[in-house]
Amino acid sequence: MEKKGAILMNRYELGRLLGQGTFAKVYHARNLTSSQSVAVKIIDKEKVLRVGMIDQIKREISVMRLVRHPNIVQLYEVMASKTKIYFVMEYVRGGELFNKVAKGRLKEDAARKYFQQLTGAVDFCHSRGVYHRDLKPENLLLDENGSLKVSDFGLSAFKESQRQDGLLHTTCGTPAYVAPEIINKKGYDGAKADIWSCGVILFVLLAGFLPFHDSNLMEMYRKISKGEFRCPQWFSTEVRRLLAKLLDPNPSTRITIEKLVESPWFRKGFKPAEMLAHPAGSTSLRDVQAAFKADLEEEKEDGRKDEVKDTMRPTCLNAFDIISLSPGFDLSGLFERDKGQKPEARFMSQKPASAIVSKLEEIAETEHRFKVKKKDGMVKLQGCREGRKGQLAIDAEFFEVTPSFYVVEVKKSAGDTLEYQKFCNQDLKPSLKDICWAWQGPDQQHQRPPLPESPQLPPLPESPRT
Repeated sequence: MEKKGAILMNRYELGRLLGQGTFAKVYHARNLTSSQSVAVKIIDKEKVLRVGMIDQIKREISVMRLVRHPNIVQLYEVMASKTKIYFVMEYVRGGELFNKVAKGRLKEDAARKYFQQLTGAVDFCHSRGVYHRDLKPENLLLDENGSLKVSDFGLSAFKESQRQDGLLHTTCGTPAYVAPEIINKKGYDGAKADIWSCGVILFVLLAGFLPFHDSNLMEMYRKISKGEFRCPQWFSTEVRRLLAKLLDPNPSTRITIEKLVESPWFRKGFKPAEMLAHPAGSTSLRDVQAAFKADLEEEKEDGRKDEVKDTMRPTCLNAFDIISLSPGFDLSGLFERDKGQKPEARFMSQKPASAIVSKLEEIAETEHRFKVKKKDGMVKLQGCREGRKGQLAIDAEFFEVTPSFYVVEVKKSAGDTLEYQKFCNQDLKPSLKDICWAWQGPDQQHQRPPLPESPQLPPLPESPRT
């Protein structure tokens, strides 16, 4: 299959080999339908299973779906056979930024442009709770227009990976670009570690060599830990001051991206990236899990059949579930570190599930604001407009108390919390007033609405589920 001219999954024609590693090969390919050039990363499933890299592959897929930005290499789709996993990605023609620097240092304006694009992409990742952890010129590509593209999220981490101290603890990265707090094997803030790496990259672009370098690895680590580096004489005063803040060995006083983008040197000629529309669809790992199953092709066929069936299957609630929905019995605060990150609300209705879904679809279609996807008792509203923190996405999950009584839980799955709250208060709740008899949530927790006319609660089960 891995030969030039081979047809992959009846969708792509493979071209020349672009590069390869221990577990994967990357090919240039052409989409047979659109003739679009793409890069296809082909991963040997058996090898990654054997060395325990499954979680890393899954994380890389889910991260690349989440961070859709003009200065990040885009993942178009993931496919799989019984022996291979295929990443179909954006094809970036210009090669690595490393190759450009290897020919000599860049002029200040050119270095600043790449640095602006890099920090914009990194800031976007951080706003999605993603930390790259392996930023270096070899992982920065250039397209045909000279725009920078961040690639290789194989060592990235989600914010959820933090321990109870709020820090990451996995030692990873490339020695010359890694932050001192990682070398010292202390817990570290992923965002601040990425900022350090950005500082090293800026130095390399302007100097043509590394700020911390020594043939003795331990001596190099000592220099990194102390923040010992010298700027070449051609560095401007503004650049020297900025690098001192970026390469501050103390992460608590290191400059943040918010402060960085306010600096006069950074602002010069700065043009914010025009954000990409995010395709509708789930960010779950269900199909990623499927990529590691031997009977994937059968599952795909079953999936096509399921799409034809009714996709709304509300979860049934027993008495203990119903009790747990009461604010007085809500124990989630004992387990959730930051419940405010995902504000949620519930409403009750005696209308049929189909009527509630139709109403949500009607709201979504207003001014073409959302795209709708329905599956497994869930209605997903994916925003079509770019907000302060990306596109707003809302999940509405259906629970059946009786055939004539439903509870719908509404929560933000992506985007800005203030934008979500404004949408709920100004659009969602007023539009649902005809079918909703009560809301429960952060702003309604003390309301005591009248009981509906005739919901009959199910009897207590003999053996409550645990």
